[in-house]
Amino acid sequence: MKKRMILAVVVLLVTAGLCACGRGKQEGSYSYQIYYVNKEGTRVVSEEYVTDTSSEDKEELLQEFIGLLKDTSDRPEYLSPLSDSYQGYALNEGQVNLDFSEDYAKQGHIVEVLGRAAVVRTVTQINGIDTVTFSVQGEALVDAIGIPVGAMTADSFIDNAGTEINAYVDTEFRLYFANETGDALTEVSRNVIYNSNISMEQQVVEELIKGPRQDDIAGYEAGYPTVNPAVTILSVTVRDRVCYVNLSEEFLTPVYDVTSQVALYSIVNSLVELPGVNKVQISIDGNTDVTFRDSVSLTTVFERDLDIIEENE
Repeated sequence: MKKRMILAVVVLLVTAGLCACGRGKQEGSYSYQIYYVNKEGTRVVSEEYVTDTSSEDKEELLQEFIGLLKDTSDRPEYLSPLSDSYQGYALNEGQVNLDFSEDYAKQGHIVEVLGRAAVVRTVTQINGIDTVTFSVQGEALVDAIGIPVGAMTADSFIDNAGTEINAYVDTEFRLYFANETGDALTEVSRNVIYNSNISMEQQVVEELIKGPRQDDIAGYEAGYPTVNPAVTILSVTVRDRVCYVNLSEEFLTPVYDVTSQVALYSIVNSLVELPGVNKVQISIDGNTDVTFRDSVSLTTVFERDLDIIEENE
């Protein structure tokens, strides 16, 4: 009798287990990561989200994700990556566009970038959605200097040492641009928020290519651009306190009325302001056997030139 009871219990347990397994397979569950911005606005964090909506159900899952990203009322430790300015989306084949009102621009720069990263990483988990674009009042989102941000993928946002995107640094750079007559340099100070995955040396060169800004702090003159804005940075490395800057061939084409010395020492003097850099060598497409504007050999390893700097009055 006891053996029969034990056998009956085992049969019931096995049957119950099979039924439970059957129900699990029938319902289905899918795990995703939903990305948010932490309350301090300094990093992107993720939280597992389990749903019975398959990534094959593209639009249904997109609406589900947008709802989670927009409403964080039950997650007070997070900021919503989709601010109140969110107005709607348009899905076209492999790309989704999210549109915002003009209030989108009121966000701080770091929070805005982190919010975009959170949205893009969340949405691109859906099969069939490869890229994400942002627009404001129907116009393509542009960055701080007016360049369209364009289509973004998860790879557009770099992790730092395996952690989420939290590597933003607020730094003041001392940069050198041309004076009004283009025959000397003038010093400006610029506050820059940048991702520390990018070296300070590369960031300095990028700032020089962008040219002067209205918010630069100068002694009496904000300066004039020195570098062709079409230049592409191929690489920037530092070895033995020498900064090696490899630029595209557009660097050889002058577009501003500045001397060759001003164009070169705009880069050299700005880089030597950084700790760990004493000298600079510039190459074009990896080649230093180039004469810049038919007057200066780039085989030279340049040192700081103080004489070319115009003193602020």
